Amino acid sequence: MSDVYDLHIDTDVTVQLCDCSREDAQAVFDVLDGVYQLEDMTAPGPQTATGPSPTVWTATFDTAGGRHKEVRPTSLTSPVGATLTGGYHAVDEVEKVLAAGFDIQSLQSVSGDQETEARLLLASR
Repeated sequence: MSDVYDLHIDTDVTVQLCDCSREDAQAVFDVLDGVYQLEDMTAPGPQTATGPSPTVWTATFDTAGGRHKEVRPTSLTSPVGATLTGGYHAVDEVEKVLAAGFDIQSLQSVSGDQETEARLLLASR
């Protein structure tokens, strides 16, 4: 495998948020969008469910591009479960950004040949 290939592999990180409100999901995505380029996002639809229902918010960020704004601590109304999926370096970079904005607890990490998955719990600082 060439060094050029290694430098360009997997700069995208998919971020899935669960067990949180639309406002908390938007707060997390806003932090990441201030640093990285948003590639794709599942737009939040209207909340029409009358009872509890599982909701997953998903966005993909390109860690090679973006504005790279300074990250400040961000408030959440309750803890947010986050799953990051992508290349090892890219996921590590996204974790560092999230750690600057939130208290994070690592719940689990699953590594593969080219990708890794990190499960985190985010909370207000």
